[in-house]
Amino acid sequence: MSTSRAVVAPDLSGRTTPRLGGFNLTALHLEMRRLLRNRRTVIITLIFPVFFFLIFGLTAKYTKESAGHGNVSAFIMISLELYGAVVATTFGGAMVAIERAQGWSRQLRLTPLAPPAYIAMKVCTAMLLGFASVLVVNVVGLLTHKASMPGYLWIVSALCVWIGSLLFAAFGLFLGYLMPSENIMQVLGIIMTLLSFAGGLFIPVSSYPHAVQVVAKWTPLYGLNQLVHTPLLGNGVDWTWAVNVLAWLVIFSFGAIWRFGKDTARV
Repeated sequence: MSTSRAVVAPDLSGRTTPRLGGFNLTALHLEMRRLLRNRRTVIITLIFPVFFFLIFGLTAKYTKESAGHGNVSAFIMISLELYGAVVATTFGGAMVAIERAQGWSRQLRLTPLAPPAYIAMKVCTAMLLGFASVLVVNVVGLLTHKASMPGYLWIVSALCVWIGSLLFAAFGLFLGYLMPSENIMQVLGIIMTLLSFAGGLFIPVSSYPHAVQVVAKWTPLYGLNQLVHTPLLGNGVDWTWAVNVLAWLVIFSFGAIWRFGKDTARV
C-alpha cells in the first residue's frame, strides 16, 4: 500500500529583489580578485605597457624632442597607457566567455542577481583593471623623470585614456558572449595587437601606405588614439575621431546586448 504526500510549495511572497539588482561592492571585490588571479592578464595589462615604455619611451634619443605641450616620451607614455587600458578592459569583459563555459553564468541566474547588475559588475571590473594599468604607467613615467608635460596634462590625459577605454569594455563583453572560451585570451591578444598597429599606437598611421591609412582610419582604436593625444598636442579635435569612437561604442554595446539576450534565452 502506497501513500502519497502532498508537496507544499515554499512561500516566496516575502522575497524581494535586492537593491540595485544585486550589484554590491563585495561582489565587485570578488570579481576583481578572480580577474587578478589570472597571471597572463596581469602580465599583459600591467607589466607589458611598463616594459614597452622603459624600452621605447626612455632610451631613444628622439624621446627628448618636443611634441605639443610636452615631449615625445610623454606622447609614447600616453600611447602605452591607452594600450594597457584597452587590453585590460577587453580582457576584463571577455572573461564572461570562461564563466559561461564553467557554468558560472547559469549559477548566477539562479540567484536574485539581475542581468543588468551582472553586466554592470563586469564593466566596472574591466574599468578598474584599466585604471590600474593607466596608473602604473603614469607612476613609472613620473618616477623616471623623462616624460615631460604640464602637471594638469598628467591628470587630463590619464582620465581621457581611462574613460575612453570604456569602448573596449563593451568590445570585450561582445566577444565574450560571441566566442567560445577555448583560447579566447590568445585570440584576443592577436586581435588587440592588430588593432593597436592599425590605430597607430605603435607606429604612426601616416607612415603606412595610402591604402592602409584609409582602412586604418575606420578601425576602433584610431579615433580614440587621436582623441587621447589631443590635450598633449593641442591640435584640436577632428569630428571624425569622435564619430569613430561613438559609432564603435554603439556597435559593440548593441552587439553585447544582442549576444547576452541570445545566451540568456538558452537557460
